[in-house]
Amino acid sequence: MIKTDILIIGAGPTGLFTVFEAGLLKLKCHLIDALPQPGGQCSEIYPKKPIYDIPAYPEILAGDLTEKLLEQGKQFEPGFTLGERADTIEKLEDGTFIVTTNKGTKHHAPVVAIAGGLGSFEPRKPKIHNIHLFEDKGVEYMIKDPEVYRNKKVVIAGGGDSALDWSIFLANVAKEVTLIHRRNEFRGALDSVEKVQELKNKGKINLITPAEVVGILGEDHVSGVVVEQAQHIKKEFEIECDHFVPLFGLSPKLGPIANWGLEIEKNAIKVNNALDYQTNVPGIFAIGDVNTYPGKLKLILCGFHEATLMCQAAYKIINPNKKYVLKYTTVSGIDGFDGTRKEAPKAVVKAIE
Repeated sequence: MIKTDILIIGAGPTGLFTVFEAGLLKLKCHLIDALPQPGGQCSEIYPKKPIYDIPAYPEILAGDLTEKLLEQGKQFEPGFTLGERADTIEKLEDGTFIVTTNKGTKHHAPVVAIAGGLGSFEPRKPKIHNIHLFEDKGVEYMIKDPEVYRNKKVVIAGGGDSALDWSIFLANVAKEVTLIHRRNEFRGALDSVEKVQELKNKGKINLITPAEVVGILGEDHVSGVVVEQAQHIKKEFEIECDHFVPLFGLSPKLGPIANWGLEIEKNAIKVNNALDYQTNVPGIFAIGDVNTYPGKLKLILCGFHEATLMCQAAYKIINPNKKYVLKYTTVSGIDGFDGTRKEAPKAVVKAIE
């Protein structure tokens, strides 16, 4: 059983910033996310895309924003349960909650903050009739451990950043990498497109465009794929491989949270925005893109604001007999749970003769 003060469901920007705001109040956080790494969409879908509306950053890459948020909250020692989806919630007689993931990991906390962005992300699967037979048997929709592909033949399908970046990375790990895209043009960072071109020229990546994988071969495990190439005339051929990795992005869904007894409106969780972003269930809050209220804007900076007010309300639930007096960090400094301290330099008192 993992115990914490605030259990945060979703490790995107809003969830990560909550760690810092809670830490200022001496509250410990633990985060659950279905993705294998923190950052939500920022790290999984568009890590190399610039964001222009983060205060004090005229421009920052989404992946860099994740790193900055992790660095900011590091001294408050958050815990992480990654690669697991929050599945069920149970409210105990004392008002606290037990949240269990799809892999059976249990978490106990007096406050739950749902910061799931647009919900849990599920992979967009290609329309291949027999693909479900090979899931976890050579078909993977996201790469968690690159070592699985060492000295293997890998076929990657897709035309975005993930497909490009993993093709580049696995070129030095796998025995053979084949990248297949239905168009000749790729939508990704220019340096990644150029790197794939360079590796293709060196014979380290096989590139097939415009083409699609239309079938999977094998019995108990993937042994190859059927490719349909569309140039002047359509033709089908087979490629021998050990793994097929279709990287077509992720589709957001509210998932099991929709069954937690929360008030839902248009696939978002209704909250009280006049006070603290609490849901209709006391002790459960929803912050960031996952919530809805009159005038709601789905912006990262709005999620930061919501997280700040939510933490103030969480403090009152966890410490009902204590009063918190807000102090600016420039005055009070920051004491980390790891023993570190950040504070402004003290003024030197000295007479001028």
